[in-house]
Amino acid sequence: MSKLLLHLRNVPDEEADGVRAFLDAHRIAWYQTRPGPLGITGGAIWIKHDQDYPQARRLMDTYQQELRERVRAGLADARARGEDETFADMLRERPGWVLVRVLAILALLALMALPGYLLWR
Repeated sequence: MSKLLLHLRNVPDEEADGVRAFLDAHRIAWYQTRPGPLGITGGAIWIKHDQDYPQARRLMDTYQQELRERVRAGLADARARGEDETFADMLRERPGWVLVRVLAILALLALMALPGYLLWR
């Protein structure tokens, strides 16, 4: 029976390509399901044979640890160079975008507080 290795919802193409590459390099049989037509499912990478799953899981854990370290190092470099994006940078570059989201957050908080307020009165 097949086992799920990775959901592909919000996974960048380069990361999914890396997973496919290490599975192929280690000759682990896999297949990929595509996202559903209505966007309910996001697709996934599955391991075909149960006996290959522990090895694939170990490889996946190693790959994710290396990816995490690379991304954190890249963020630290950007921070050291002063190129990381802060809230102030976003506010300066896209004030309308930020304002709409802040107002939406405030509206949601107000809607969440409304039932409690009405019950308390």
